[in-house]
Amino acid sequence: MPRRPLTAAAMCTAAAAVLLSAGPAQADGPTPSAPPGSTTSSPPPRVDANSPGLKLADGATLAPAKVLDIKSVVEDLSGDERRSDTNEDITFALQAEVLFAKDSARLNPDAHSRIQAIADEINTQKAGAVRVFGFTDNLGSYAHGLTLSKKRAEAVHDELSTALGAKAGNLTFQVRGYSEDYPIADNATETGRKKNRRVEVSFPKGD
Repeated sequence: MPRRPLTAAAMCTAAAAVLLSAGPAQADGPTPSAPPGSTTSSPPPRVDANSPGLKLADGATLAPAKVLDIKSVVEDLSGDERRSDTNEDITFALQAEVLFAKDSARLNPDAHSRIQAIADEINTQKAGAVRVFGFTDNLGSYAHGLTLSKKRAEAVHDELSTALGAKAGNLTFQVRGYSEDYPIADNATETGRKKNRRVEVSFPKGD
């Protein structure tokens, strides 16, 4: 039996199917804000591939549907702080130089106002869980970076708990250090290493 030519509606449907199957674009290298167990995803919407309303050509079927995760990133002019929003989560990344002295896990005085702003956003979103992850560049040993990144994450967690006050008792915290794992820039340059030395605070978006 000869195939029927695609109608304009079918062509639009086929294009939509391609977009659905494409999924979110992936950047080269490891995902910066997705260490193991740190993200969740919603199931894609169900689409009946046999629905007559789709008007597909004989023998044609839809590719499996996927939810496109839209991500927006806002970075301040100095590059000291970056906010990333997805459909489900908010992540604040603060460069280590803004929070700590070199090779230190003691917070600078200027760090308090930045962490307070994050605490205010956690309250606005009515988050029930917060992840505080520390990262370093690839200079020095991996073991030293692991210890330093964990201590820095703990310092930010402690300050965040103070800023949240009594509400901190209702939150579930994950506090981890990842050393040089999950870089967001090239460690071959000082500019890249500076971006990789950071503490990230992430939490789910409110309804």
